[in-house]
Amino acid sequence: MTDKKRILVTCALPYANGPVHIGHLAGVYVPADIYVRYLRMRGRDVLYVCGSDEHGVPITIKAREQGCTPQDIVDRYHGIIKDSFSGLGINFDIYGRTSSSVHAEGASEFFSTLNDKGCFVTRESEQYYDPEAGQFLADRYIVGTCPRCGNENAYGDQCEKCGCTLSPEELINPRSKLSGATPVRKKTTHWYLPLQNYEQWLREWILEGHKEWRTNVYGQVKSWLDTGLQPRAVTRDLDWGVPVPVEGAEGKVLYVWFDAPIGYISNTRELLPQSWEKWWKSEDTGLVHFIGKDNIVFHCIVFPSMLKAYGGAYILPENVPANEFLNLEGDKISTSRGWAVWAHEYLNDFPGKEDVLRYVLTANAPQTADNDFSWKDFQTRNNSELVAVFGNFVNRAVVLTHKYFGGTVPACGALSDVDREVLDEIPAIRASLERNMENFRFREALRDAMGIARAGNKYISDTEPWKLAKTDLERTATVLNVSLQICADLAIAFEPFTPFAAERLRDMLGVGLYAGSDHRIGEQETVNTYRPGEGRALHSGQTFPEGVPVLRWEQLGDACILPEGHRIGEARLLFAKIEDDAVDAQISRLQKIRAEIEARKKAEARKNVPPQKDACTFDDFGKMDIRTATVLEAERVPKTDKLLKLTIDTGIDRRVIVSGIAEYYSPEDMVGRQICVLANLEPRVIRGIESRGMILMAKQGDGSMRFITTQETTDNGAQIG
Repeated sequence: MTDKKRILVTCALPYANGPVHIGHLAGVYVPADIYVRYLRMRGRDVLYVCGSDEHGVPITIKAREQGCTPQDIVDRYHGIIKDSFSGLGINFDIYGRTSSSVHAEGASEFFSTLNDKGCFVTRESEQYYDPEAGQFLADRYIVGTCPRCGNENAYGDQCEKCGCTLSPEELINPRSKLSGATPVRKKTTHWYLPLQNYEQWLREWILEGHKEWRTNVYGQVKSWLDTGLQPRAVTRDLDWGVPVPVEGAEGKVLYVWFDAPIGYISNTRELLPQSWEKWWKSEDTGLVHFIGKDNIVFHCIVFPSMLKAYGGAYILPENVPANEFLNLEGDKISTSRGWAVWAHEYLNDFPGKEDVLRYVLTANAPQTADNDFSWKDFQTRNNSELVAVFGNFVNRAVVLTHKYFGGTVPACGALSDVDREVLDEIPAIRASLERNMENFRFREALRDAMGIARAGNKYISDTEPWKLAKTDLERTATVLNVSLQICADLAIAFEPFTPFAAERLRDMLGVGLYAGSDHRIGEQETVNTYRPGEGRALHSGQTFPEGVPVLRWEQLGDACILPEGHRIGEARLLFAKIEDDAVDAQISRLQKIRAEIEARKKAEARKNVPPQKDACTFDDFGKMDIRTATVLEAERVPKTDKLLKLTIDTGIDRRVIVSGIAEYYSPEDMVGRQICVLANLEPRVIRGIESRGMILMAKQGDGSMRFITTQETTDNGAQIG
C-alpha cells in the first residue's frame, strides 16, 4: 500500500452502449471497491472516481440501429450502469460522464495545451468515405466479406465470427453501413501523438521503476515497448464527441481513447472544483488505476504519455492492477452474442443477494489468468461457504447468547487452550489479509477473511456451548464471549467484500463502523461512520448514540472488542440458501442462448459455399463409374477416431471401402443404408486394409458430412451419370 498522504482510485470508464456484466465487475469494479473500503477502514484519505465513457463509433452505430440520437443511448445506459453499481454497493465519490459540459471543457483544454506546445504531428491520409452519406467512415461503419473465414458481415476492424483483427483494406466487397454504397478513398488530415518520443522515458519509468507491477501488466507493457511505439491518431472524422478545438478541424472530434481517460480528471474537477489539483498534481497523492487487460496499453503507455506531454506536475499511477478476463460457463463473454450475466438483471433475479455475487466474483477473480464463472459454483459457494460456514457460525453465537444470557455479552472467564488457540489464530490471519490487500491479491484476502469464519465455526462446534450450558454456565459464558468477539472480527474483515452482510452483522451486534473520509458531499471533506441498520453516513460533528461501540480495522484480532454486558440485537439470517430452481432457470436461459448461437453459426457456415473448381470435359466425367450400393457390414477401424470399414454390395461384387465418416455416423447407422460410390477408383491400402472405391458425400459449410443418395431405393449396381 502506498505511503502517500492521500490515494486517488479510478476505475475504467464503462462504455455506455450497454449494461455492465459480470466480466466487468470481476475485472474492475468489485476489486476496486474492495480496495477503497479497506483503505478507508485503515483511515486513509481516499477519492474514488469513475463515470460513463459516452463517445465513440459503437454508440453512433447503436443510435442509428435504434432510430434515436447518441445522447438517447448514453442517457439510457448511463442510468442503468449507475444503478447497477449502486445496487451492488459500489459507491463512487462521483460517477460522472464524458458527455458533460465540464468534461468537454477539460478535454478541449487538454488537447489545446498539447497542440500549442507542438506535441502533435499532423498527417494527411486516404480514408474510406461514403459518397452517398457524404461522410468519412470509421472502421466499424465498413462491412464486407472476411478474407479469413468468408463471413459476409465482418467489420472493418474485426470479424466477430472468427475473431481475427482486420483493416478495411482487407475486406472483400466492402460497403458502408450507412447507405450500403461502396466506399471510396478520400484524403483527410488528422492529429497524432508521437508515442515513440516517450518510449525511453516509459522504459525507465515502468520497466526499471515498477517491476513490482503484476506480471500480466508488466509483460504487456514490455511487449509493446519492445516492438516499438508508433504515432497514434487523437482525432476522428465523426459528428459525436468533443469537437477538435482547432481551426480547420470542422467535422472532427477527439478520438475516444484520448478523450476517455481525461474523464478521470474532469470528473474530479466536477466533484471538487476548488481542490481537484491536490488529487492530480500533488506528490502527496498516490494514483491507482483499476482496469481490465484490454485497457493496459491506454493506462500504462498512452495516458501517461499524454500527462507527460502536458506537464504541469500531473501525477502518474503508482500501480495499475489490471485483471484478465472472466469467462461464463466455459465460454468467452460476448455482449454481441448475448452470452453474459448482466448486473441489472442479476439484481432483479436475486434480490438481497448482492453480496453473493461480490463474494463469488472475488473468489474466482481473474487476477493474472482468465477464470470462469458457473452458476453451479455460484450456488455451491453460497450454500457451502456463506450459509454453512459464515452465516451458521454467527447465527449460533447470537441465538445462544440470547438463549442463555438474555442477549448481553457474557463475562469472559479463564481461557482454556482451545480459547487461546482460536484467538491467537486471528491476528496471524489479519496480517496475511493485510499483505494480500495491499498487494492487490483480493482473492487470497477473501480466503483469509473466510479463514476467520472457518476458525469460529470450528471453535463453536468443538466446544459445544449448547451442551456446556447444562452443566457449566460459567464456561458457556466464556465460549460465547469468545464467539461474539470473533463475530465482531468478521464484521470488520468482511466489510470490504460483503458490505450488506457486514452491515446486517453489525446491526445484530449493536455496533457501528469507522469508514474513513467521504468526498461525496462536495468540497467539505469529512470523516464518517455508519449507523448500524441504517447504512447512512454520520459526518464530523455528529456522534453515535451513547453506548454504541464503533468498530475499527485496528481492533481486528482483539480479544475484547465487545465489552461485557453490551446488548446485542436479535439474530437475522446473514445469507439464505439458493435453491436449485433459481440456478436451473439461469442455466436454462444460457442453454437457450447457446443453442441460438450454434444455430446462427451453422446457418452462417452453410452459406460458405466453396468456389467452383476448374472446368473439366465430358470425357473426364465419363471416366467415373458411379454406382448405387448397399452397406452389408460396418465396423470401426481399430486405433482410429474417424475410419469405418464398410463391406458393401455394389451389384458387381462384394467389396470393402474404408471411409473417414466415423465422427458423423456409427457402424449401426450404416448397416442397410444405400449409398453412392465411385466404383472404379484405384484401390488404396489404409491402415492395412485394401479400400476399393470411395463413398460420395456432400461437405457442408459447417464441416458436417451428408450422404449423396437416390430419392428412391434402386437396385445395387445402378449407374449414375
